[in-house]
This record gives sequence, structure tokens and C-alpha cells, in this order.
Amino acid sequence: MNTEQIAQGVLLYDLPKWGREITIKGILFDMDGVILDTEKLYTRFWQEAANALGYPMTKEQAMGLRSLNREFGAAKMQSYFDVPVNYEEVRNKRIELMNAFIEKEGVELKPGIKELLSYLKEKGIKTAIATSSPIERTEKYLASVGLTGAFDKLISGYMVQKGKPEPDIYELAAKEIGFTPQECLAIEDSPSGLLSANRAGCYPVMIPDQDMPTSETEALLFAKADSLEKIIFLLKWLEN
Repeated sequence: MNTEQIAQGVLLYDLPKWGREITIKGILFDMDGVILDTEKLYTRFWQEAANALGYPMTKEQAMGLRSLNREFGAAKMQSYFDVPVNYEEVRNKRIELMNAFIEKEGVELKPGIKELLSYLKEKGIKTAIATSSPIERTEKYLASVGLTGAFDKLISGYMVQKGKPEPDIYELAAKEIGFTPQECLAIEDSPSGLLSANRAGCYPVMIPDQDMPTSETEALLFAKADSLEKIIFLLKWLEN
């Protein structure tokens, strides 16, 4: 695969496939693991919930559930075990454990998000969140870190017929800010989210959170950046 490092921490993938004349009018963000440092909590509490209910789950298996909607999440979880799994029971236990932790400890922002949002506002670039989380939880988490109203639109996986890894959520997010997916960068950290963005026709950018991309994931990428602040450099490079 052809790659091009345009700066320290910013790698482009197979640029001829994407073309050089790229005009970005919107940025679509995943939330957990991209804006908020919460993806590690999903991994932790999926594993703890499953283990508490008698389904021994590894950290790697828990990571495999990232960003999946209920249909895909249930199928993925069942694939881990030889006995029938009550996905809803495990999910409810995960929510219980994770909510208790967050009520006590709160959530943290990922580095660079405020700087990036400031730059996007200055440039007039529209933004949307495209998250698998329910809209009420999304609004609550954003409020807790001072980001209420920071994004033009909030799109939840519960607002579309099929969640990640299907393209519906990114298609809707782009539409809601007035653009086609082909005019938007989609910033993700998980394979299922990146597949969703790629299928929608966005320019998928990975900011690794808990693991680095596999060769299969790399085939989906337009770019990989070390942090949110590096997205500013990528946008400036695309302007030139």
C-alpha cells in the first residue's frame, strides 16, 4: 500500500485512489475514543460485565465490540462463546457498572479537541458527531466537559435504521450539516466506525486509541493522525 507522511504524526494512505483535489466542508466525529477518553471504559466494563455474568471475556474480545450497534454487537458477542449468550443482560450490566464509574469519576476530553474545534469554527467548517451512543448520553457527556453546543449537529446510531459498521449514520450526519459524505472527513478510532465512514463515502481518518490499525483497517483509510491537533495540519495541507 502506498503511504505518504506529510508531517510527523500524519500519514496519508494510497493518495492516488482518493485524488489530490479534495475540498473538505465538514468534519464528522465519532465521540467515544475520539472526543472523549471513554472507549477504554467500554472495553473495561464490557469485560467486567461479561465476566460477572459467567461469560469469560478477554480484553481483546471486549475491544471487538467497539462502536457496534445492538444487532452487530449481539452477533459479535455470541461468536466468542459456544453457549447461548444473553447480550441484553450483559449490556445492561455494562451500562450499570460504567454509569456508576462515570458518576463518581466523570469523563475526560481527548487532547486537542478544543483547539481543533476553534480552528474549524474560524474556517467555517461544519461539524457533527456521529456516535453509537444514545443522544441523551451524548448530550450529558458533552455538557460535563463544557462542549454543549460545540458541534453543529449530534447524530446517534439510534436515529438511523442500521448503525455502525453500516454507512447510515455517516450519510445522515453529512446530510444534516448540508453536505455529501464525499465532502467530509470522518474521524474515528475503531475498525467498525472506519468501515462505516468508508462505506458512506467519507474520507476516513483514524486517530488510534486502544490499538493500531491492522492491514485490513488500513485499506479503509484516507489518513492516520496521532492526535486531534494533527487534523489541523492535515486540513492546511489539503488547502495547498
